[in-house]
Amino acid sequence: MEQNGMTHLRSPYTVAETLDRLQIILFGNGIDVFATIDHRATAEAAGLSMTPATVLIFGAPKAGTPLMIAAPTLAIDLPLKALVWQEPSGAVWLSYNTPEYLAERHGLPHDMIAAIGGIRNLCEAAVKPGPL
Repeated sequence: MEQNGMTHLRSPYTVAETLDRLQIILFGNGIDVFATIDHRATAEAAGLSMTPATVLIFGAPKAGTPLMIAAPTLAIDLPLKALVWQEPSGAVWLSYNTPEYLAERHGLPHDMIAAIGGIRNLCEAAVKPGPL
């Protein structure tokens, strides 16, 4: 499902399993994971509660740097991010900004989208049923 420049993929796994699968895929493709932000844990530390929501920040400097040179404001959206979150109903989703949205938002030349286009395959593999 795509909406407002984001793709939302339903995951058959828990939030933790989906995150683990995505990280395994990223590492297997030589992509660095720079940070993990666990919003639920932060909320709980502040005395609040929310369903699980974790952002994984990842990328490859050799791919991202030329993009930021071509469109400097793209640096606000790079490295790439994926959000793994759970609805109150229990459904788990993996969401990310589409490469086309990022290109349009920052005026990135169309021929350079391929450098970030791989996010689709990586995220789809993470939520695909079965072993990695």
